[in-house]
Amino acid sequence: MNGEKRSETFRVVGLKGKGNFAYFSTEVPRLAKQFMERVDELQAVTGPEVAVYEPKKDSDHVEGIYYVGVIVNEPLNSVPDGMTYIELDEEYALGKGQDIGTLHTDLMKWMDDQGYQRKTKAYIVETYHPLEDGGEEVVVYLPIEEA
Repeated sequence: MNGEKRSETFRVVGLKGKGNFAYFSTEVPRLAKQFMERVDELQAVTGPEVAVYEPKKDSDHVEGIYYVGVIVNEPLNSVPDGMTYIELDEEYALGKGQDIGTLHTDLMKWMDDQGYQRKTKAYIVETYHPLEDGGEEVVVYLPIEEA
């Protein structure tokens, strides 16, 4: 896997969810579907779909917060009812692929090989990019500690 280190700012408008980490694989897509049914309420959709996750810190940490939405280019002063605007500005290790499960594992290995430490107090970001063949490329951004 070819990982990369990059500073990135994400401006996200979306819906906020909270739930058990064990159920994120079904809860997050369900909330994303609800958001996409409302995406026309936004004036400034400029980027891809995005999911933002609170990282699981340890085995006792069973519930987490997540957001699903889209990236916008400019900060927003107002959003539709029930939606949230968040802005993240971190140093990330990022990797791209179509298999989300192996992507996270491979990126963690790449980070370890590079000597980077994961920053557990910052959100994980995934962006989703449709491909011409009907598939989807996912870009995973794992926050890293400053060296």
